[in-house]
Amino acid sequence: MTSELLPISMLDRSRTRVGEEPGYALAATVRRAQRAEALGFHRIWVAEHHSVPGIASGHPPTLMAAVAAATRSIRVGSGGVMLPNHRPLQVAEQALMLEALFPGRIDVGLGRSLGFTKPVRTALGVEGYSPEDFARDLTAVHAFLHGTGPVTAMPPLPAPPGIHVLATGAGLGVAAGLGLPVVVGGPVLFGDLRALAEYRSTYRPSPAWPQPRVTISLEVMIAGTAERARELLLPEAVALAESRTTGSFGPLRAVRTAEADALPERVRSAVGRQLAQAVHGTPAQVRAELGELVRRTGAAEVLASTSTFDHDALAAADAALAELAA
Repeated sequence: MTSELLPISMLDRSRTRVGEEPGYALAATVRRAQRAEALGFHRIWVAEHHSVPGIASGHPPTLMAAVAAATRSIRVGSGGVMLPNHRPLQVAEQALMLEALFPGRIDVGLGRSLGFTKPVRTALGVEGYSPEDFARDLTAVHAFLHGTGPVTAMPPLPAPPGIHVLATGAGLGVAAGLGLPVVVGGPVLFGDLRALAEYRSTYRPSPAWPQPRVTISLEVMIAGTAERARELLLPEAVALAESRTTGSFGPLRAVRTAEADALPERVRSAVGRQLAQAVHGTPAQVRAELGELVRRTGAAEVLASTSTFDHDALAAADAALAELAA
């Protein structure tokens, strides 16, 4: 694997941590973006989650503006804005405003995930959202961005920001039909690739994206040893595992291997599944694993969502990852 063939970018979810005020996570995202730019990363994306104690970012455009204002050249995107929660005109206007303020630096990642729990979905006013709804709203956002909607999204721009579709299942078909690039993660990266093959075979070229384009998104952690890299992933893996077994997703806490080994069996199993979908190890091991994933999926880019409790360890992991993409 060579850096020319594998651009590596960063996804930061503004994870909260035990012992820190939740708002600190937003400032940490801005600082991490500044560090990523200094390290040479091409882009950084931020997330949208609502009423999740473990994630401070609920409105990507606001955080994107803060990140873009604090940096000079790195591309800034949403990973992603969830269309069920927004009107297409508003999404387009926010993206256009950001692009007007920070020309050539804005990416619009759009997804279709609903709220984390039923009370959150009720609060957001969306209980269901079909692939047809997603296709309709994606088409509308695209039209507003390009000045072909029923009203004018302000400010109109000759070169609006591009759309990337956070796609799973039916979302791949929607993206193919609209001629848009996709970001995929989870089990599809390690299992049956027929969904990606179908995306490519049914892709309808668009002026902005004449060829299909796949970005793969996953947890990536680099450390001096494989054991240390695995341990650094444990805070995130344990938080996700506990959310699936207890329904509570909370701030990151320090988790050592011995503590993880003593967790209830069903939590340990969930942690194991989470770690199996992450790439972690020494720089050489991560280079080899990412290279194999890129070859299997035909990906044009890796979007790494590295998280851990220790800020210094996270900074070191970011620097090591940048070495693979330098």
